[in-house]
Amino acid sequence: MNIHTLALQNFPDYELIDCGNFQKLERFGQYITIRPEPQAVWDSKLNIDEWKKLAHVSFVSKSSSSGEWQKLKTMPDNWNIKYQFRDKKSIQFNLALTKFKHVGVFPEQCVNWDFIYDRSKQIIQQNNTCNVLNLFAYTGGASLAARTAGADVWHVDAIKQVVSWANRNMESSNLDNIRWVVEDALKFVKREVKRGKKYQGIILDPPAFGHGPNGESWKLENQINELLFDVIKLLDEKHQFMVLNVYSLGFSSLIVENLVQSNLDKNGVKISNMEIGEIYIPSQQKQKLPLGVYCRF
Repeated sequence: MNIHTLALQNFPDYELIDCGNFQKLERFGQYITIRPEPQAVWDSKLNIDEWKKLAHVSFVSKSSSSGEWQKLKTMPDNWNIKYQFRDKKSIQFNLALTKFKHVGVFPEQCVNWDFIYDRSKQIIQQNNTCNVLNLFAYTGGASLAARTAGADVWHVDAIKQVVSWANRNMESSNLDNIRWVVEDALKFVKREVKRGKKYQGIILDPPAFGHGPNGESWKLENQINELLFDVIKLLDEKHQFMVLNVYSLGFSSLIVENLVQSNLDKNGVKISNMEIGEIYIPSQQKQKLPLGVYCRF
């Protein structure tokens, strides 16, 4: 199987200006941020003084998992950006400066939002309906893409505040009726398997580490194999798509290919159009910042 690369493009409200020295300089709408980036192990093209002249805010780490923002220019703590699909329909994101360095969107995932949007529309044309399950769904970019296409969406995340954030994004996008589920993803999937539930689309974007709402422990390499085995049982046999995105320094494209293929085989599912590869963001300075391994079919 060929290993592909997918590059962010056509996202006017977002730009990677520069990256290096374990940081990235990004524009979200009209505001420019400096954030940590463990994959950017090379030198940046611009020096830090040039970065600070451009940036409105810089994240200062206080521990391995949290920190605080230092404002370099006046800007609000909350602001909005939008992403537009090829047919001019768009979705809105409410952004915020969080203590975890995130602002509420993973812009590189727009390449998967397009895939989810197009495939959901296609299945609706063929099947009249498309049920989409989004696991580890965060602030809901993939959920919004599927819902904008007309799919019925189940949005599952273990953190209640993040689900509330996704709900605000839905309302800002003039959408409705996404089903919100605050639960451990593995528990939810096992229950859906017992119910005999089927989905035409399944999206997974699991973190390297995490905890469920009742303290359940998630470690990617320990549990992804079990989760994929059950997830594939939920896929509709006739009309289906799946998107898996993994952002972990230890996971290569070949690991993800082996994981998905072995679980398809165990479930007796034949797929002829699987695509495996890396997602990256090209910077204004001509760098390629890798931001995850993906598998989709």
